[in-house]
Amino acid sequence: MRELENNSLSARPARHVTRRSFLCATAAFHTVRAAAERPPNIIMIYADDLGYGDLGCYGSRIPTPNLDRMAGEGMRFTQFSSANPVCSPSRAALLTGRYPTRVNVPRVLYPTDSVGLPDSETTIAQMLKKIGYRTMCVGKWHLGHLPQYLPTNRGFDEYFGIPYSNDMNPRLLLHNTEVVEQTATLETLTPRYTERAAGFIRSAKGSPFFLYFAHTFPHIPLAASSNFRGKTGMGLYADVVHEVDWSVGRVLNALRETGVERATLVMFSSDNGPWYQGSPGKLRGRKGSTLEGGVREPFIARFPGRIPAGRVSHVIGSTMDVLPTVARLSGAKLPAAAVDGVDLWPVLSGRAQSLDREALLYFDDIHLQCARWKRWKLHLARYTGAAYSPAPGGHRRNLPLNPPELYDLEADPDESYDVAPDHPDLVEQIKARVNRLMAGFPEPIRRDYELTMKIATRPSTPGAFPREAEHSR
Repeated sequence: MRELENNSLSARPARHVTRRSFLCATAAFHTVRAAAERPPNIIMIYADDLGYGDLGCYGSRIPTPNLDRMAGEGMRFTQFSSANPVCSPSRAALLTGRYPTRVNVPRVLYPTDSVGLPDSETTIAQMLKKIGYRTMCVGKWHLGHLPQYLPTNRGFDEYFGIPYSNDMNPRLLLHNTEVVEQTATLETLTPRYTERAAGFIRSAKGSPFFLYFAHTFPHIPLAASSNFRGKTGMGLYADVVHEVDWSVGRVLNALRETGVERATLVMFSSDNGPWYQGSPGKLRGRKGSTLEGGVREPFIARFPGRIPAGRVSHVIGSTMDVLPTVARLSGAKLPAAAVDGVDLWPVLSGRAQSLDREALLYFDDIHLQCARWKRWKLHLARYTGAAYSPAPGGHRRNLPLNPPELYDLEADPDESYDVAPDHPDLVEQIKARVNRLMAGFPEPIRRDYELTMKIATRPSTPGAFPREAEHSR
């Protein structure tokens, strides 16, 4: 046998190794090794006002082949929520891993505001910059439009986008802190965002990077490029979502073309539920509501070779979980301020099927309205009228429900059947958890909750708007 092996070896043509080929092979080896030793690239793609039911893999008829493929190659969550039902607070929670009521961004910010996300808070970008990441923010920011609050002062090397919602004026398009378009052309926005995002990926391939790609759409006013206007045959909203999906495909292509696809975690979600158009799926409520349709969102995560393909998770997740998960994967140190999110990586990696977490609190503005613990959701307070609609007396108030309502979200995902009378002990247990958690919030938030719970309200039918009792006026 040894003689045959020797004969076989001697029969092979000798390979002449030149100094050039040796150096190239050595460089390639060190490049592969360095890539393997580097922390992973992180991409967070964030839609605006996208409904839970607006993607094909979540039951929509809107064609979203790239996001459907991303879900097929990674993991899709069915119980994932934003930390707030409107724009600015949900983004503050995503980037800090903390409730927006902790970080002083409880409401939507406007161009007339002179405030933003406080310097005392640490963003994902700032956390990753400390360990050598290159960082870029593309798209909608909405955490303060003054220079000191813009992305370039919050850990991002570069920014390209509109600093708030596209229905606010002036509709400035910025590069870093400079205005490049006084009134941004909405029809070309998604392609221009995508070009910048793909360009960043190509330029950053030599080092770990973080790309926060926050789409302007499908927030109104809607607009699609000429390549997508009328393409779905389902109206402009569907065309816009279809173009966002195309953009996701371009980002994934850029990763493949630069050879970093298997070194990159890509996540996709949205800030809150759909506004006037769009679908919350079979959930009740829309944007501006702490019903599930206002806060539950698609969440898809893809990391070839690290996240098992084709998995669907029913674990309760939150956008606040993104920061601690990224910290775990990158090796970055968590911010000094305690985060409210939990590390999702045991679930994403397939090593765990469940997650131990405290009750999730549902705020609207500074007001606590609901809490979710395991399969149960307790409604404690509600506004006196629907979002974006006139309320009795001309304004809405947040009032306690009399009595609180309890919903089993596994059996009743659209919150249609109150089971509080059947589970009084469970209602008290969740209320006790809420009280323990609220004790750790800033004084104005605690005080609002305490004062709200003291207001006397009329006994109400489950699902109805609360009304103040006559004698308490």
